[in-house]
Amino acid sequence: MLEFAASPERLIFGALLGFAILLFLIIKVKIQPFIAIMSSALIIGLAVWMPFKMIVNTMAKGVGTTLETIAILIGLGSMFGAILQVSGGVEVIAHTLLDKFGEDKAPWALGIAGLIVGMPVFFESGLLILIPVAFGIAYKTKKSIFYYSIPLLAGLAIGHAFIPPTPGPVLVAEMLNVELSYVIILGIIIGVPAMIVAGPILGKIAGSNINCPVPSSFLENQKKIQDKKVENQKLPSFMLVVGITLLPLFLIILNTISSIIPFMKPTQPTLEFLGTPVIALLLSTICGMYFLGIRNGFTIKDITNIMTDSLHSCGNIVLLISGGGMLRFILQNSGIGEVFGNFIGGLPLPMVIVAFLVAAVVRVSVGSATVSMTMAAGIIASMPAIAELSQLQLATITIAIASGATAFSHVNDSGFWLSKSLFEIDEKTNLKTWTAMETLVGLVGIVGATIAWFIVS
Repeated sequence: MLEFAASPERLIFGALLGFAILLFLIIKVKIQPFIAIMSSALIIGLAVWMPFKMIVNTMAKGVGTTLETIAILIGLGSMFGAILQVSGGVEVIAHTLLDKFGEDKAPWALGIAGLIVGMPVFFESGLLILIPVAFGIAYKTKKSIFYYSIPLLAGLAIGHAFIPPTPGPVLVAEMLNVELSYVIILGIIIGVPAMIVAGPILGKIAGSNINCPVPSSFLENQKKIQDKKVENQKLPSFMLVVGITLLPLFLIILNTISSIIPFMKPTQPTLEFLGTPVIALLLSTICGMYFLGIRNGFTIKDITNIMTDSLHSCGNIVLLISGGGMLRFILQNSGIGEVFGNFIGGLPLPMVIVAFLVAAVVRVSVGSATVSMTMAAGIIASMPAIAELSQLQLATITIAIASGATAFSHVNDSGFWLSKSLFEIDEKTNLKTWTAMETLVGLVGIVGATIAWFIVS
């Protein structure tokens, strides 16, 4: 990478100009989002006077790094979701959840499921596996998808950011030298109220005010289900569907446990391979093809057509996420995130608030939650006052950083574009739902961390 340095004033000007143009192109001009995102990244690079070659290399690295595994996960997730739906698996899970919890408590069940799944699994993996269930319940109840999708998203977001063994908080804890046990306990205590507020409560408000039907891709698969029902197709059993759906999660959890428990060490290389998200989801998809497809009356040709059709919408999702990666790396490599973070870090505030603000500013600047946690943790860890803090205080700092790195997600976050594409909604609606959910998670998180800070200090 070429050497580059720019004044803070120029970096701030470039960031503000790029974001203003991006929002104008998307909201007012309504240009194709990928073109708008890529143009914004290019404008920011030019405005801060990055060398041409560095701009090109940075944008290419942003695409490659961002799509390194998520492109495969999106493809496998789409195919697995289509098989799960067309076989009637989604219908079985939706019926069972409604029967056991009732229509009013289904959002709570999805929020809890997301929280549990989000701990060992990457956010995108959990979302792609479980979102068909939320769509299935919305289709059955004829309610807005936000009643059920927002609780699921909130649970996944909290499990991903607050509670180890997910990578973000583990990395922050290592940089701050805090025991993971403290982070896990505090993450659960603060994460549950955050899930309730940003999940079922926000979902009810959003679902009541924004009537959003299930996506067209889901409806197309429902039509295939109706066609199959003419042939008296039997629905799969609930336990079979749940077993296949949870198989990748089980393999990923086994991988995590094998690295901790001594007697499992000999099997760790094998479990690490099987627990890699792309391998785990591939195995689940293959199992779904056989147990939900072939054994359920589908031919190989039927399954191939179903899986191929499910990939039609993946191109747009992959492009949007790659655009977010370009923008994130331009902001990161130009130094914009570091400038904003260092400025906030110098404010005379309690350390827990400073940690939140640093992470939040980097999050707004860079986009990626994991990158925001990493950069914020580096800035906070460099402060001399950190060495004087207790383990409990450091645990509250970890949650504060996770909260700031979750809040205020917007157009430079790949998750923003993933949710927009899956729900088939416009940018304004996504800001009112996805961004509101992420921001509430962060705000409730910092309130909890601040209370804990003053209790343990």
